[in-house]
Amino acid sequence: MRRFSRLLGCLVLLAGLLGAGAAQAVPEVTAVRVGDQASSTRVVLDLSEPVTYRLFTLANPHRVVLDLPELAWSVAEAEVGLGVVTGLRHGLFRPGTSRVVFDLGQPVRVQDAFMLPPNAEHGHRLVVDIEPLAGGSESRVAAAAPVQTASIAPAMPVVRRPAMRVVAIDAGHGGVDPGAIGVRGTFEKNVTLAAARELRRQLEATGRYKVVMTRSDDTFLRLRERVATARHGGAELFISLHADSHPSAATRGLSVYTLSATASDKEAAALAQRENKADLIAGVDLSAESREVVDILIDLAQRETMNLSAQYAGMLVSNLREAVTLLPKTHRFAGFAVLKAPDIPSVLVELGYMSNRDEERLLRDAAYRRKLMGAIVRATDAYFSHKGSFGRS
Repeated sequence: MRRFSRLLGCLVLLAGLLGAGAAQAVPEVTAVRVGDQASSTRVVLDLSEPVTYRLFTLANPHRVVLDLPELAWSVAEAEVGLGVVTGLRHGLFRPGTSRVVFDLGQPVRVQDAFMLPPNAEHGHRLVVDIEPLAGGSESRVAAAAPVQTASIAPAMPVVRRPAMRVVAIDAGHGGVDPGAIGVRGTFEKNVTLAAARELRRQLEATGRYKVVMTRSDDTFLRLRERVATARHGGAELFISLHADSHPSAATRGLSVYTLSATASDKEAAALAQRENKADLIAGVDLSAESREVVDILIDLAQRETMNLSAQYAGMLVSNLREAVTLLPKTHRFAGFAVLKAPDIPSVLVELGYMSNRDEERLLRDAAYRRKLMGAIVRATDAYFSHKGSFGRS
């Protein structure tokens, strides 16, 4: 199983980049150089070939995160602890994606990031320029610095068919668990399954998506089984469909939930303890690693995942507003177990209230469900368009 090791006394994470992985035809990092300039710090990764990349910043503590295609590392030494960069860690974030984390001593701004072609002295290089900011500022990426860029074009164009995105659809409840029961006796489990099937039909009809269903029939699944099914299917997005009930029959409207920060922090600790630190981040075995390494990995994964979940929730609300009645403060936060996968952006959509006679009637109507799921498809298109083609597992 792939392991993580240390580099220059800093936490350097090397999952899947040694041993058998080296035999695969993946780009190679041959050197990492850090230079302290007059007003900024320059980090240079020497590479065997040009690569795509994406970068962003995180706070508390301050970090610059660089996502790259899966890489092999043959770095013997690197100067770290220069300028604003206090440490460097790297490893396999998910199959097909390597992550490099620059630990920082203060808030920063990424001035620029770019690829350089080979010259007489060096081969391909990825350059990241970072400048310090005042203590009260938030780290950020400058508008001029690309958060995503294509690799240097080859001599002859290569035509590639875009890979299909993988979306997991979770029909809430099922089997012995009927969920909410409507005023006319409608079971939530039947509404969510009908909606999930319609969403699958519309997503697959675009030709852009592969859909993983946590359940395709009237089956009871534990919450953890739902998440495990999504992860096993390689899901990049998890959509859980529900239909709520409320003591007030007048209450109606759709709402979207993402995981709260407090629940996420608690879940990170529980995952590491309860599941013996195994298979937490896209199949990486952490069972032999220190608690410090595990906490860092889960924290990085969950922070980005929660950000992506919130972005998708915002797109859902924008698209659904034109199609259905929304609950006030539509985007909400809670500790639903099905939202706690640390590596899959996840939302829970409460399609409406079964306790409201009009909303129950609408949720039973196939035409209404088509309109509702169409808005979710548009939001999904917008999400993956915004995210770009990089970073697929």
